[in-house]
Amino acid sequence: TKTIMQIIFYEDRNFQGRNYECSSDCPEMQSFFSRCNSIKVDSGCWVAYEKPNYSGYQYMLHKGEYPDYQRWAGFNDCIRSCRMVPPYKGNYRMKIFERSDFAGQNLELVEDCPDLHERFHTRDISSANVMEGYWMLHEHTNYRGRQYFLRPGEYRRHSEWGSTSATFGSLRRVTEIN
Repeated sequence: TKTIMQIIFYEDRNFQGRNYECSSDCPEMQSFFSRCNSIKVDSGCWVAYEKPNYSGYQYMLHKGEYPDYQRWAGFNDCIRSCRMVPPYKGNYRMKIFERSDFAGQNLELVEDCPDLHERFHTRDISSANVMEGYWMLHEHTNYRGRQYFLRPGEYRRHSEWGSTSATFGSLRRVTEIN
């Protein structure tokens, strides 16, 4: 049997007010609720986005309950789109590059990296090639600050994964936590 992934968004804190249940990618949720102050992830792993069409601030959400937006490290109570992270049990492999179009020094990663500067000797990552698995790039070391979700594929410049800056502190694999 196929597991149905499900996430529920609530307008108010502590799972109160209008809610919206979602079981697939949704590029525009503004018509279903005006603000989001709590979330329940029944199953699966999700990325919620501040703006429609998977843009703005990004938040990784694992199975569990988030009674207020600080619990998912939210910058505000605005969630306008969400994307399901497909269940994945394979290997993880990606290559990061200092400059756009896969130029400059590069590093191949297969494990989480809490301090990119220590491993890569720069905090600049302007392009990436995700060969295997799903990854989360973080603005600061130890997986803090703004988050950026990377699916398998080639990213020729940092704007392609939604960042206005090429400076990052850490990187980790998105692993299913159930």
